[in-house]
Amino acid sequence: MAENRMMSLAALIKARDAGKADPELMVALSRDAIARKDPDIGAFAHVSPDPAIGRQGPLAGIALGIKDIFDTFDQPTGYGSPAYEGHRPRTDAAIVDLARRQGATIIGKTVTTEFAFLNPAATVNPHNPAHTPGGSSSGSAAAVAAGMIPAATGTQTGGSVIRPASYCGIAGYKPSYRLLPITGIKSFAPTLDTVGLFAAGIADVALLAALLTGRNLGAGPDDAPADPSKIRVGLYRCDLLEDADPDMRAALSKAADKAADAGFDVGEIGEPEAMAMARGAHADIQNYEAGLACGPDLALFGDQMSAILSGTIRHGQTITPDSYDAARKLAKRGRAAARALFGEVDILLTPSAPGAAPLGLGSTGDPRFNKLWTLMGTPAVNIPGFRDPGGLPLGIQAVARFGCDRALLSAAVSLERAFQD
Repeated sequence: MAENRMMSLAALIKARDAGKADPELMVALSRDAIARKDPDIGAFAHVSPDPAIGRQGPLAGIALGIKDIFDTFDQPTGYGSPAYEGHRPRTDAAIVDLARRQGATIIGKTVTTEFAFLNPAATVNPHNPAHTPGGSSSGSAAAVAAGMIPAATGTQTGGSVIRPASYCGIAGYKPSYRLLPITGIKSFAPTLDTVGLFAAGIADVALLAALLTGRNLGAGPDDAPADPSKIRVGLYRCDLLEDADPDMRAALSKAADKAADAGFDVGEIGEPEAMAMARGAHADIQNYEAGLACGPDLALFGDQMSAILSGTIRHGQTITPDSYDAARKLAKRGRAAARALFGEVDILLTPSAPGAAPLGLGSTGDPRFNKLWTLMGTPAVNIPGFRDPGGLPLGIQAVARFGCDRALLSAAVSLERAFQD
């Protein structure tokens, strides 16, 4: 597949503000790109035939893709499931309403896996259609990577923002837990479900988050770049690294070297035992909560669900409250250990995935490097910049202390530049 030229959110906004492009033209660029490219990629579950184009607000003219796990009052919301085909909610999800109020145009609904879980969808990787784009936010990541839209929403319960961003070679941002509103999504595990964002690069995704929320996230033109010499970067050494592909381990090592060359204070840091134990608690917390949140769907639509989804919900309903509470205690101890760890380091670097996007569409890939940070509620971002010998992207995950999203994004902008030098 030919190389895709991505749309820069920052460049589009700059052109609009300079009077070089109006919102109608900006949206028309995306509509044309979708018409040309999506038949080969399958990133959209629905494209609005006549979207309301925002003409006022900081995101006026920005065509935003909405993962089809978010409710939209004016477009079908199928949650990736045949049980909800043609479903039309009465209201928008909170993040969709927020985007509209900032002037964004809801261009369409991007493909999600079933209930944003593991059953793969048909979307392909824009870098090589024989490979998965990842999941569950497969359509959002692929649409941005293919240059169809400048930005999209996603969700992460395990690794569904960071991993597809890595596979597709774009920026994916999973904020601190609840920085972005979760109301109006098809919930799977409420204490884990996190709204995330996709854009071409770190500066773009940071700008999107800032303009959506009105928060100062270090993305404005007047913000000074981070001073690398004052940022302690820790190469996170955990047992999972042994399972990463050699190409990914080499990319992580190269990322550490490039960060050091750029002036960051780089060292290695081991994984606290409490955090390693917390990682193992993710499954019981997720599945127990899925048994509750999706139990009504199983009762009514179980015969329309994939075996992996229905089996997980049934398994969740067999987990005892005592086991769930024990897992929550492990998570709480892990979060305490994470707070202590971030007293020693500002940013952690880990793989975003075990390797490049796997061959075939039978799997969305492995979220093992993401689950812990979802459980910890800490902000994480995929930094693109590396490739394997076959040309597929390899992403580096940067993580910061809970609530330190601005510091993470500011540092990640500098790290992305270093990785690409």
